[in-house]
Amino acid sequence: MDTRTEDRLQIGDLITGWIHRDLGEWELLRTLFHPDGEIAVTWFEGKFSEFVDRSMSMTSSSLRSKHVMGTPIITFSGDKAIAESNAVLLGENTKLDLGFEAHNRFVDTVEKRSGVWKLVKRQSVYDMAHFTFPAGAVEIDRDVVAKYPREYAPLAYLLEKSGFPVGRVFATRGSELERAMKADAQRWLTAGR
Repeated sequence: MDTRTEDRLQIGDLITGWIHRDLGEWELLRTLFHPDGEIAVTWFEGKFSEFVDRSMSMTSSSLRSKHVMGTPIITFSGDKAIAESNAVLLGENTKLDLGFEAHNRFVDTVEKRSGVWKLVKRQSVYDMAHFTFPAGAVEIDRDVVAKYPREYAPLAYLLEKSGFPVGRVFATRGSELERAMKADAQRWLTAGR
């Protein structure tokens, strides 16, 4: 019998709580992370509180997005956990009449402090992405697309064209960056045992 049922439910609520970003429920979004929480995704790396602020300003752009979150696979060690979740990110730039569908996995470190589970760090591994054409075919600058790994090039292209450039290479399926990310998370999980 799983003695971690309540812990799994609380962590699952944190993962599915990402809907608060899509709905613009900023104060609820802030509650998902510990105050020192960090996030590293294509367009932002740093403190989660700043990510929320920047996400708020993103809503005035022509870029719109929605996340579909999967159920996390959770590994526990005391009051720490690693949660890995499939996600689908859908987006479009309404001025460009161009969209994307990106499949990724969030790798989250989660910690129970004062009896409450919250996210410590969220990182992403990008598996694959495709352009979508909500109003019919449009021209795409292949030179810009070629700057990015295939696994997230359509996402990065739309981010760049919307004023949110991607500053570095991020982890993709099976990459050395993914292996290093997961090894770091595992070291964090087992530290102090």
